[in-house]
Amino acid sequence: MKEIRLGIGFATGRKSFKRVLAAYINTWNVTKQNLPDDLEVKLSLFVSYDLEYFKTQSTDFTNLSQEVVDAFERIVFMGARNALASMEGLKRSEALTESELKSVFGTGYAGKRNAVVYAAIENRMDYLLFLDDDEYPMAVTNNHGVCLWSGQRVFLEHLQEIGNADITNGYHCGYVSPIPQMRFNETLSEEVFRQFIEAISNDIITWKRIRTLMDSGGVTYASTDVLRRGKTAEVEEIGKCKFISGSNLCLNLTQPGRTLPFFNPPGARGEDTFLSTLLSDRVVRKIPCYTFHDGFSIYHHLLGGVLPLCLTAITADSPAVANRFFYACVGWVRYKPLLVYLTQPDKFEHKMKTIRASLEKTLPAMTDYFNDKRFNSILGEFDKYHKQAPRHSRQFQLTQKAWAKIVAILVPDDPSACE
Repeated sequence: MKEIRLGIGFATGRKSFKRVLAAYINTWNVTKQNLPDDLEVKLSLFVSYDLEYFKTQSTDFTNLSQEVVDAFERIVFMGARNALASMEGLKRSEALTESELKSVFGTGYAGKRNAVVYAAIENRMDYLLFLDDDEYPMAVTNNHGVCLWSGQRVFLEHLQEIGNADITNGYHCGYVSPIPQMRFNETLSEEVFRQFIEAISNDIITWKRIRTLMDSGGVTYASTDVLRRGKTAEVEEIGKCKFISGSNLCLNLTQPGRTLPFFNPPGARGEDTFLSTLLSDRVVRKIPCYTFHDGFSIYHHLLGGVLPLCLTAITADSPAVANRFFYACVGWVRYKPLLVYLTQPDKFEHKMKTIRASLEKTLPAMTDYFNDKRFNSILGEFDKYHKQAPRHSRQFQLTQKAWAKIVAILVPDDPSACE
């Protein structure tokens, strides 16, 4: 009998994660019947939770239903007050400096994700599947204006491919992008908005894709070709990155020395993007498996089996949508300088000058259109993170070196550590 140890990882701040987790377990209990008779998959759960995000308490995450508890061989929770004993041991030892430990396990979602990977390696998982607390195991397609829904075998699809890859990454549908449907006018033209988006976004977000998304009301629909053909594809390198997403993401831990850390600049996101910059020599595969991203937390009823025939358009008229878009813009300008610094060092200052000029030109119109003076602060955020890009790059390098040390301590006899 062959045994696979699969870790399920969450870096979460929403107590609704319990309902999401239950949905995945219910799906797994059905789909695991498709496993070969000589294969046993043992699940473990690793949850790093944030009590400050929505002012929650630890029991909002740890009080799981008995049915969910019974699905796992072990369950490990990590919060600010209950770090792993082994991590506390690292702090007391002289193996790593305080700066090195903070670089790996510091504040932000990169630190939480690294804590999950650390716990999974320590508990000898073969693979670790990251899920998000606002993504559900289902896909939605658009059939002449009518939504068609299908369940997705997320665990099974990753298990079928991860053995031959370093990383497998599925697709996402639903409210993936924070960019709303826009009604262009004299205050904000399509050309000005295009310049703004192209200035702050990364290389895989093209204006053509954004325009198509806006035309569909801000909803990303699953591709019927992907769902029907079920083909796996190698993730191509674009601009020195093999772009991945942070969820529906599986890491191969059978050779821990080949794992790499997540990283984000202080106060920014982009931990999946910066991991993408390290994957040139890694096998990264896109698998034909979707999750539905409930980006505005308005479709919880999907988990109860209520499937709408159409999805609400996300428009800039909604204060909640506009607010989410603003914070996404801040996040983008905070990590864009470091991304350019890492991937286009010879063009860094020229690109920064171009981006700044675009922001100076477009931000007044953005501020007027959304009637939100906060957009004026985006230029200052950009200047700050532009200036700090070299320092953030050094922090990223420190994180990588510290992670290699940590893995060597966890698995001292791992031959892959020198790869």
